[in-house]
Amino acid sequence: AAERGPGAAYHMFVLMEDLLDKLKLLSYEEEALRRHNMRPLSRCPSPTPPGGWRRSPRRGGVVMAEGQGRGRAGGLHYFALPTNPGEQFFMFCMLAAWLITKAGHPFQEPQEYDDPNAITSNVLSELRSFGRPVDFPPSKLKAGYGEQVCYVLDCLAEEALKYTGFIWKRPAYPTEELEEEEITEDDAELTLNKLEEDVAEEESDSEENFIDLNALKTQTYRSDMNDTAKQEEILQSTTDAAEWNLEVERVLPQLKVTVRTDNKDWRIHVDQMHQHKDGIESSLKETRGYLDKLHNEISRTLEKINSREKYINNQLEHLVQEYRSAQALLSEAKEKYQEGSGGVTERIRVLSEITEALERVKQETEEKGSSMTDSAPLVKIKHALTKLKQETIQMDIQIGVMEHTLLQSKLKEKSNMTGDMHARMILEPTIGAY
Repeated sequence: AAERGPGAAYHMFVLMEDLLDKLKLLSYEEEALRRHNMRPLSRCPSPTPPGGWRRSPRRGGVVMAEGQGRGRAGGLHYFALPTNPGEQFFMFCMLAAWLITKAGHPFQEPQEYDDPNAITSNVLSELRSFGRPVDFPPSKLKAGYGEQVCYVLDCLAEEALKYTGFIWKRPAYPTEELEEEEITEDDAELTLNKLEEDVAEEESDSEENFIDLNALKTQTYRSDMNDTAKQEEILQSTTDAAEWNLEVERVLPQLKVTVRTDNKDWRIHVDQMHQHKDGIESSLKETRGYLDKLHNEISRTLEKINSREKYINNQLEHLVQEYRSAQALLSEAKEKYQEGSGGVTERIRVLSEITEALERVKQETEEKGSSMTDSAPLVKIKHALTKLKQETIQMDIQIGVMEHTLLQSKLKEKSNMTGDMHARMILEPTIGAY
């Protein structure tokens, strides 16, 4: 991680976030998680569910525990941080098998008592069949979390999206309507048009006020004046001339109108352009001398730099040649190092596989040795031998009894035969006498 950069430690979190988006595009919640009664991976960290896969002391691997998938599984950092290795390894195996099948390669879903080493080896072989590079041993996946797990699932999700024909589309940005800028007029600037409008408004207001006064007067004097008296009163003025002059002198300063020049007039712009042109020409005469002097100094300095550079190149030419040759040797050494490092990684991978096979053989040997050193069969054999001895003694006794019985029967028969013979010998002379 130190060689790749300071952000390499957080690369797995980026992979995990991309993986969540791709799994949602593949509808993994409906197709993969519902069959195992598991909840989807949420974007916020959440507690690990009970169950999952537990460690098996008999096989050295993991087996499915009871109640798996009934809790809340997930989190944005689900496969990036260690929470429950057994449950994470089960989720990894289940998603990997589903993604491989989704990508068009038939893959059998792992069962409860399958060997985890065989499962990870099969997953990596399928990943290599897709043309994806794998530069780590299968034992990295047994933990159920880490950058390798995120990498494998992300690659399988990409292959599944390719197989299903998913295509990323360009984002459609909403069009924003530009608001029309309202041109605000400056109230402080007084123009002729505005002055005419203000005068017209004041006249209309004064007319309205005048109409109201006439109506008030007509209502006041309607009872005691006729039409002729009204006309004479209107024509006759009752205002004093001196007071009228004083009022005119008081209001006269307020009636003065100051017309300001309009900046939008093209004549003003032309005058400003002429003024700026004169200022630029006067300033250019002063600055041209300074610029010429600066140009001469810069040109002399550049000539000196060129001459010094040529001198240094001539003096250090042999060192430059040595540097170039050293660079060529360095590039060759780097190529050899890369080739050697590639071979070393491949041999390390083979060594890890051989080590895992050796561990499996050791486990089988230990199991056989434990079964051979077990004294239970020997005890059974001893019990069987004692039982056989007892049965042999009983058989010998029965044989002796039978032999004794047979001997008695033979002796009895012999005595009977002897008695018969004596009886015949006695009967024959008696019969002959008669």
